[in-house]
Parts: sequence; structure tokens; C-alpha cells
Amino acid sequence: MARYKPQDRNSLLLPVVLSEQIVPGSFAFALDYLVDNELDLSALDAQFKNDEVGASAYDPRVMLKIVLLAYSQGLISSRTIEQACLRNVQFIAISGDSQTQRPMPQRLDQTQ
Repeated sequence: MARYKPQDRNSLLLPVVLSEQIVPGSFAFALDYLVDNELDLSALDAQFKNDEVGASAYDPRVMLKIVLLAYSQGLISSRTIEQACLRNVQFIAISGDSQTQRPMPQRLDQTQ
């Protein structure tokens, strides 16, 4: 079983409840539901071999949500997607506030 970095939609030091930023009826809400409940991403889980050793990985579901949400808003550059993940509350909420020390372009290159 692959280990993924934890997501927390309630731990931001802003007066914002992240779980309430994904409004029912919005594209982000539908995307969040579809990726979590309707898509079979077990093939992606099988690629991670960090059960016992190695660092925990970013959940591919989170990465997929971020990329699809970005593309839906016309963001195609990995650098602009990274900036959205740092500054846009909707992206922060959909990612579960997954912060990283490495830039987004390097993470996207590793998933291809």
C-alpha cells in the first residue's frame, strides 16, 4: 500500500475554512467528487513502492485535481499552477494545503 502525504483542509493560518471553499455545484466540487469517488486510480497507486521504505509521495488524486482545475481555468504553465497553489484559496482547498519544498515543475516532470 502506497504512503501519501497527509492532506488537511482545516489547518491554514487564515480566517478561512478550506473545506467550505469548494462550493457544492461548482466545477471544483464536481471535480473533487469525481476524482475521489468515480475514477479508478488503482493503476497509479500500484506505481508507488514506498510501503516500507522511502518518503511518502504526493497523492496522485490531489495532483490530478490540481492539474484539471488549472487547465479548466486556462492555466497551463507549471509555474502558474504552482503560484495558484500558493495564492488561490480554491487551489489550496482542493489540494488540502499540500505544501512542498520543491517547485511544482519538478513534481510534474516526475509524474510523466
